[in-house]
Amino acid sequence: MSPQLTLQSPLQLPPSEVPSYLEQLWLNDQPGNTGAKTFSLLVWQPAWVEQQLVRTGQIDGPIIGSQSQELIQAARQAVTEGDLPHSTPPLDSSVAAVLAQRKGNQHGEDLRGQHIDAAISALEPRRLITLAPTLEKGHDLETLVAAYCPLPEEGGGNSACGDVVVLRGDHHALTDGLGILQPLLPAELPSWVWWNGSLDEAPELLERLAVTPRRLVIDTALGDPHRCIELLNAHVEAGRALNDLNWLRLRTWREHLAMVFDPPHRRNALSHVDQLEIDVEGHHPVQGLLLAAWIADRLGWQLQATQTIKGEGIASEFRRTDGTTVQFRLMPVPMGQPSIHPGQIVGVRLICKPDAQLEHAVCVILCAESGGCMRLEAGGMASMELIEEVVPMQVASVEMDVARLLAGGHNTTTPLLAAAAPLAAKLLS
Repeated sequence: MSPQLTLQSPLQLPPSEVPSYLEQLWLNDQPGNTGAKTFSLLVWQPAWVEQQLVRTGQIDGPIIGSQSQELIQAARQAVTEGDLPHSTPPLDSSVAAVLAQRKGNQHGEDLRGQHIDAAISALEPRRLITLAPTLEKGHDLETLVAAYCPLPEEGGGNSACGDVVVLRGDHHALTDGLGILQPLLPAELPSWVWWNGSLDEAPELLERLAVTPRRLVIDTALGDPHRCIELLNAHVEAGRALNDLNWLRLRTWREHLAMVFDPPHRRNALSHVDQLEIDVEGHHPVQGLLLAAWIADRLGWQLQATQTIKGEGIASEFRRTDGTTVQFRLMPVPMGQPSIHPGQIVGVRLICKPDAQLEHAVCVILCAESGGCMRLEAGGMASMELIEEVVPMQVASVEMDVARLLAGGHNTTTPLLAAAAPLAAKLLS
C-alpha cells in the first residue's frame, strides 16, 4: 500500500446518496480542487480463495484482495490437503471449491478497495471503484466512500488527490446495484475495467461493465481456455479496447526470441523453421497458443490443420510462404509447484531445416527459470547448431502489471495482440 494522507475515513452511505456526496466532497473539503485529472479504474475483486481461507481460519484477516506470499502459501497447503493434483495453481477456482466444503465461520475485516497499491497509486487515479462480491448469500449492497492524497514525500499535492468507492454484497446485490456506476465515472476521463478474477464467472456482469468506451483489462490465464480465448477474440473482432495480462507476461519470451535471431548471420534461419514446440505448465494452453500465433503471424505462416489430443496437447500444421510445412506442437507439462498464473510457458524449441541457403540446421531452445528443458533437448541435437538461453522470470505483482498497462494509456488493443488472438482461437477450436 502506498503511504497516503486520508482526507476522509471510509464512510458507509446508502447507494443512492453516493454520487451526490462525491460530487460535493472536493468542493466542500478541498476548495478549488475537483481531484486528479487522470482516469477512473473499476475493479472486479472477488478474492474467492482469500475469503475462504479467512473463513476457515487458514489465514487471519483482513481480506485485502492482493496476492500476498502468506495467501499463496496457505493456498498451496490447501491443494495438498484437498487431494488436488499437485500441478493445481494455488489461486485456481478448484481450490476455492475445496475450501468451500470445509467448516468454518471465522470473520475477517473486509478491506477490499480501501487501499491503493503503490504501483497504481503512483499513477494518481482520479477514482477507484471496487466491486467486492461476498461469500455470504443474501448480503445486501453496501457502499463505502473515502478520499485520499499521497503524502508530501511522494511529491503529492492537491492535483493528485482522488477517492475510492467500494460496492460490497452478494452477486445479486452487485448486479442490481450497477446503475450507480454511470454517474460515478466522469465522462471527460478515460475509464478502465479490470476484471481481477476468472473469466468463467458472472459473464453477464462482465458484459455490462465492459461497455464502450471503457477499456477492459483481463487475464486469459484465468478460466476455461475456450472461454478465455473466445472472449479475447470477440473483443478484438468488435474493435474494443482490450488488454490481456497473460499476453503482457509473454513480453520477455518474445524479446528473447527476437534477440536470438537478431544477429545478421542468423536472420536467414527464420525463413527455414519447420518445427515449433512449446511446453506449458499444466493444461491451460492459452499463453502458449498466443506465442505460437504471434510467431506464425510475424513469419507469414498459414494455418492448415489443428487438433487437440487428450492428455497430449495440441498438434497443428502451418504452411510457410514458400509452401513448406511447419509442424507445431503444444505440450502440457506437470509441475510440482506451478505458477500462480495457469499455463505459463516452460520452454520453446524452434528447429530450422538446412537447404541451399541455410548450410547447417539450427535448433533454438528457450527455457524458463522455473523448469528445465530436458524434453526439448532430446533428439538429434548433435547435428545442429544449438542456441540455448534461459528466459528470466518476471517477478511482478498483478497490480504492477496492471499499472504498466494503465501507464501506457492505450485506447485500442495492441496491434500484435489483435493479430495473434484470431489465430490462437483457431488453434484451439
